[in-house]
Amino acid sequence: MNKPVKSFHVARDAEPGPLHGAVVAIGNFDGVHRGHRTVIGAALSRARKLRRKAAALTFSPHPRLFLRPQDTLFSLSSERNKMRLLATTGLSGALIMPFDAELAATSKEDFIEKILIGKFGIGGAAIGFDFHFGKNREGSPEYLKEQGARLGFAVDIVPPLEDEGRPVSSGSVRTALTQGAVVEATELLGAPWFVSGEVIHGEKRGRDLGFPTANLRLDPSCGLKHGIYAVRVGIDDMRYDGVASFGVRPTFDNGAPLLEVFLFDFDGDLYGQAIDVAFIGWIRAEQKFDGIEPLKLQMANDVTQAKGSLKRAGKAFPQLGEI
Repeated sequence: MNKPVKSFHVARDAEPGPLHGAVVAIGNFDGVHRGHRTVIGAALSRARKLRRKAAALTFSPHPRLFLRPQDTLFSLSSERNKMRLLATTGLSGALIMPFDAELAATSKEDFIEKILIGKFGIGGAAIGFDFHFGKNREGSPEYLKEQGARLGFAVDIVPPLEDEGRPVSSGSVRTALTQGAVVEATELLGAPWFVSGEVIHGEKRGRDLGFPTANLRLDPSCGLKHGIYAVRVGIDDMRYDGVASFGVRPTFDNGAPLLEVFLFDFDGDLYGQAIDVAFIGWIRAEQKFDGIEPLKLQMANDVTQAKGSLKRAGKAFPQLGEI
């Protein structure tokens, strides 16, 4: 396992700073799943041979959001969480390029010569088998490898990774999460999928029901299936088990989607505090109840099931670095 570096440098707007000359793993890295980590591993291996630093080269926003703004993209990780995940891989940092009209119109030749070489002075590159670049995605992995050989830097092309016949990809993770299959998502990611947010005030219904909750408003693009989940919550360096409901509260108001988390063995005020919520197990779909008492009985049963799921999962929680 690669050890996290003590100082993870995040460089923006084509100003590489101490990452100039690094071997770069290039990609969007949404979710930083096991396939991404294979590409990162190739960059780290090449960097060790060349005695250079290794860094991620990624883009913001996701190119699909820029090129097809009418589409909705379920982002697996916010930019900050992507950096926190990358900081645990052994990379020295990340180069974040703004994906805008100028970059979208850059030819494949200029992407290599003016950006990879001219701005970043890369010592090598690692890419996935399906990485394309330049105007109209005309640059292929093979083209980058050929030009690298001509211009003096090596390119490692990483083949597809599969898990029991499933492609390990951001798309596969998104599909699993839209089905509530968080255990499958964990297998693809290599760690539980998680979200972060600031605890907001809710309607205090959970407190009245005997299950006080910490409430988070997730990004509107979140495609996680509405339902009840076993979760593990990170608050600073502490971890707490819990059960969470994500959905529209059909028993009460059918309002905007909200994540409501009941923490076991916790008594404190979390309003305004940032927390991480990792999804460990699926319990049931969201449903409407005919009154408060049936709901309370079901919530007590949800707690029991969540505790069993969490016990089976051991100490599962994503490894996160400081940025």
